Amino acid sequence: MTTARRRAALAATLIGALAATIIPAATATAGTAQQARPHCRTVDSAQPDREQARTADPRTAALTERGGFGDFVRRFPAALCTARTAEQAGRLVDAWGEALWRAGVDRAQGRRPGGDLPTVDDRPLYWTRVAMTLQLGRWKPDFAVDAAVLRQRFEDASRGLADSGFGGRPGVRRIFVSGFDPFGLDAELRRANPSGSAALQLDGRRIVLADGTPAEIQTVLFPVRYGDFDRGIVERAFAPRLAPGHRSADLITTVSQGYPGLFTLEAWAGRSRSADPYPDNAGALSGGTREHPVTAPGLGPGAEFIATSLPTGPMTAVQQPYPLKVNTTVTEIPAGASGPVDRTDGPTPGSRAVAGGGGGYLSNEVAYRTNRLRLELAPQLPGGHLHTPVLTGLPEQTEQLTGPVFEQNEAAITAEILDILRHTVG
Repeated sequence: MTTARRRAALAATLIGALAATIIPAATATAGTAQQARPHCRTVDSAQPDREQARTADPRTAALTERGGFGDFVRRFPAALCTARTAEQAGRLVDAWGEALWRAGVDRAQGRRPGGDLPTVDDRPLYWTRVAMTLQLGRWKPDFAVDAAVLRQRFEDASRGLADSGFGGRPGVRRIFVSGFDPFGLDAELRRANPSGSAALQLDGRRIVLADGTPAEIQTVLFPVRYGDFDRGIVERAFAPRLAPGHRSADLITTVSQGYPGLFTLEAWAGRSRSADPYPDNAGALSGGTREHPVTAPGLGPGAEFIATSLPTGPMTAVQQPYPLKVNTTVTEIPAGASGPVDRTDGPTPGSRAVAGGGGGYLSNEVAYRTNRLRLELAPQLPGGHLHTPVLTGLPEQTEQLTGPVFEQNEAAITAEILDILRHTVG
């Protein structure tokens, strides 16, 4: 049995087991569970955060339902009420998070039927996770729990951090890839992120590289939230894959959505945040601007700029359907100067980083954090960052969640990501 089939079978078993632990009747609701346990309750007045508050828009629930994930949202509150201790609660959110991640991967890879949205659509997983974190925050058991820890455990599990181990077979190249959630949702709630779609489609996949070498891909999916980066989610995801051993990665690359109409391989990642006033998905700002960049909390020692070590020559052989170029631009404060300068040929000695090729937002930071860690733990590994084209094509009618042009564009972008990864040889 292949790795994908084993995982599909395990996911089906887990989801079935989770359903069995909720209440025997398939139509059980959170209210039924609360009748059985009167001290298990939810507090509807609990204040949602900025990201969770968007679930008040009925289109978010429609994306969940049309992705076939409605049962996760309907059954999760009752499942929480089966926990009797904080330890049980931790194991429960781990299990539900892992089941949600596996359901997202299985759907993206055609192993999970349900819903009428294209399988490559990353939005059902995103909005289901957000709805479930809101339910988790409203759960008030009759024993003490650390709500922040439970949420982090659920987030990590539902983003693939607990399920990113390589098979370790000799002769199989191991590629570790990260993507991102949708973002910019206050401007357009229906947005998707092709890097997240690609992560779901590629997790656990076996491919053949351009030189004939077999390869295995493992993926994770990151939130667009500064706070999670401050608390080390990137390092928790990548450190195990960079530790020495036969199950470590041979190549890492982070992926995010970038520029209209083209792919870019970012030649440089900068140490600073400088994207304000553009907020993250939780409405938070970084504290850094172009004129006054700041260093992200929790970063270990490292250079102001880190160069990519990806095999950019072979990778740029891929030029269809979107062109792919190496982006050498940076923004720096030169040594002895006080203001920012844009450069097209990389940083100068002694300068302060303002922005890498991907700007001063989290796409730049994920590249910096992973490659700073790579230089610390496995400096011989290739690593860098790939920006995808901006995903366009949503219908003008805002009640329509998808359309042919949108779907064609998403499929084309994610297919090219796979083609680019096939060329990570050299």
